[in-house]
Amino acid sequence: MKRLLQVGIMSAPTLRFALHGNYTFAGKTYTGEQTAVCQNSQVLFHGNLYKSLNFTGGDSFTLREVTIGVNFHWQRQEDQTFTGDLCILSGQDKVLYPDVGLIAINQIDVEDYLASVISSEMAATSSLELLKVHAVISRSWLLHPLLSPQSSAVQVSYPIIESNRVIRIYERDAHRLFDVCADDHCQRYQGITRQTSPNVQAAIDATCGEVLTYNGEVCDARFYKCCGGRTEVFETCWAETPHPYIESVEDSFCDTSDRRILQQVLNDYDLQTRHFHDWEVRYTQAELSELIHHKSGIDFGEILSLTPLKRGASGRIYELEVVGTKRRMIVGKELEIRRWLSPTHLYSSAFTIDTITDGSGISFLLCGKGWGHGVGLCQIGAAVMADKGYDYQQILAHYFPKATLNRLQ
Repeated sequence: MKRLLQVGIMSAPTLRFALHGNYTFAGKTYTGEQTAVCQNSQVLFHGNLYKSLNFTGGDSFTLREVTIGVNFHWQRQEDQTFTGDLCILSGQDKVLYPDVGLIAINQIDVEDYLASVISSEMAATSSLELLKVHAVISRSWLLHPLLSPQSSAVQVSYPIIESNRVIRIYERDAHRLFDVCADDHCQRYQGITRQTSPNVQAAIDATCGEVLTYNGEVCDARFYKCCGGRTEVFETCWAETPHPYIESVEDSFCDTSDRRILQQVLNDYDLQTRHFHDWEVRYTQAELSELIHHKSGIDFGEILSLTPLKRGASGRIYELEVVGTKRRMIVGKELEIRRWLSPTHLYSSAFTIDTITDGSGISFLLCGKGWGHGVGLCQIGAAVMADKGYDYQQILAHYFPKATLNRLQ
């Protein structure tokens, strides 16, 4: 199916990029290294001001110093190369790009976008069946709100901020200037930078147009790194909206340390995370008090206790009571909890809490499982299944037992 997509790649006061091949803009042809600067909410390019620049044609373009893993522990910058058209506009995106600046947007066909996603979320050298699985999952997630607007209308980002309660969810609706972003908030999309195997295009071609459906509608399929033994339901992470096709299922597959398999799912920077199925984090009282104050913007004084109030089927906490010497509050849902309890993001909210008192004072030991929200497809579990000989239909059926695989026309 042919459909153009607008993907937000990056934002900065100044964008540096290289055009490979002849790109056209305003009746002129450009190639090679270029620079665009934000000035007075306009785009300054080659001595002229424009509200937006739309470079069309050409072969590919490279954006310099793209930030990936925004606010996660693997955040870094790298040059990335893309096909399709490049649009640069001045504006503001409240999720990843809160400051007014220049936003680089890639206009590209959906299937070409997906070829990049599955080799950005996974390694391009992954097994063909694993890449097929991710192609279907990523295509379903992408097209769900576009083809089923009524179902997705209630799935919006919102904060509930009261005197003793902060509940936040983070959804894709927050983007206004483009359809999806290129980072972990939506799906990793790193252009053709990592498309290094013929299996990538083979997986896209073999599954072209295939999506998961339930009662005739495209499923809002989600994915993450590792469930930690059991998957989670939708409501613990996002809106209180029933998703019958997303069940909590037992998953023994993701408990692996086989580097050969992990390299299929984890890119080089992800492989730096060595403990993700079972992990521990320990904070002194002073460290935790300072951390929560910094991340929440709320002064609790000295933290006295962390108490889980609500857990999902996988053990993930989605309401946590934080008690300090100055105040107590309830925080949710799972991602906000993970944000408060880590300088970046805690691996998951599936953890227990031990308060330890010894000669050095009070400390808090968090013993957790899994990496990510746990809803839908466990990427590492799927990689192990593919390695054991399961085909992509069987893997999808394991994680989405009530969904049906269909091909869109």
